Amino acid sequence: MPGIGVASVDEYLDGASKLNAAIVVVCEMGSGGEAAAQLQHLQSAGCSAPVVVLSDTEDVDVVMSLMSKGASGFMPADITIEVAAHALRLVAAGGQYFPAGSLLAARRIMDEPQAALSGAKGMFTRRQVAVIDALRKGKANKIIAYELNMCESTVKVHVRTIMKKLNAKNRTEVAYLANELMQEHRL
Repeated sequence: MPGIGVASVDEYLDGASKLNAAIVVVCEMGSGGEAAAQLQHLQSAGCSAPVVVLSDTEDVDVVMSLMSKGASGFMPADITIEVAAHALRLVAAGGQYFPAGSLLAARRIMDEPQAALSGAKGMFTRRQVAVIDALRKGKANKIIAYELNMCESTVKVHVRTIMKKLNAKNRTEVAYLANELMQEHRL
């Protein structure tokens, strides 16, 4: 499948009539908000090609949001080239590609009891709560990434964000403060 790289959606739209793309792949390295905005920009410009988002985050909320906004596919950045090629062929044939692992992670997250941190509602996302729970159990980033079906780099971002929110200096302090927070909200 031939490909042409452009630096931005605007650059693609400027030459879209000449490119006649079968698929548009939007690369997102961040929270997923930019990909959603780019997807909307493509749709409002009348782009009829299916859009696949390649992202370094596998946050279930991001995947579900992109899915609901009309993306035809989602590929985590650590996907193998073989799987990516098959996914793009599927999308080009009119199908959709959303990794089952991401969707199963969504189900797992919804099924997990998260009542312990419910008193701190709004302070942490569901994924952050799952990462906190793993940190409290002393798990390494690589293990957390595997169990929550996300990239190790995404786990690191979540850990940093959690540390900032709790004003913690290290992972041990996160576990301690999370336990304290849970105790406060159980009373």
